[in-house]
Amino acid sequence: MAERAREILATIEADPEYDRLRTACAKYNDDWTSYMGYALVDGYDIAKDVEPLFPEAIRAMAIKAAVYDMTGDEYAAEVPVSVPVDEMIHALAAQFTVLSRIQDRTGIRFVHATDREQIGAWNHGDYTHQIYRAAWGPLNERYWFGREETEKRRAVVSAKYEPMGIFDGGKRFAPGFATAG
Repeated sequence: MAERAREILATIEADPEYDRLRTACAKYNDDWTSYMGYALVDGYDIAKDVEPLFPEAIRAMAIKAAVYDMTGDEYAAEVPVSVPVDEMIHALAAQFTVLSRIQDRTGIRFVHATDREQIGAWNHGDYTHQIYRAAWGPLNERYWFGREETEKRRAVVSAKYEPMGIFDGGKRFAPGFATAG
């Protein structure tokens, strides 16, 4: 699986629109908000973190594509990834037209389906981690922290948000949140 993921990543990186995909993800910063993804990264700063986070997301997508390519199983291909990496995958998926053309040119099928995700289930030593390590070596631990640490950070972030009127990780806001002065 790791060998196929490396091949897929090399193919994606060789595509003529790869640089556009990379830079478009960085420009997505004015249109997106993540209350429970990037907020979990200590000291997250979009100006500094997009560049090192993008390769983590594209590698995760290569792993998913490899699993799908080798199994044909969308459920199996939706391997767990860390929450911050998943947020960057959303930025990738938002580049729908570019991704579609890359898929058409390369024959690679990217896999990302919210209804099949296991949000927060990624953990050190799991299947995703084993493939990643075999394909590229150590992962960037700033963005890849395990299940227990994810839950701990989610609890801390939620405790800070709730007094401000932000509930359920940004899925619900107190009445008057946007209109009260």
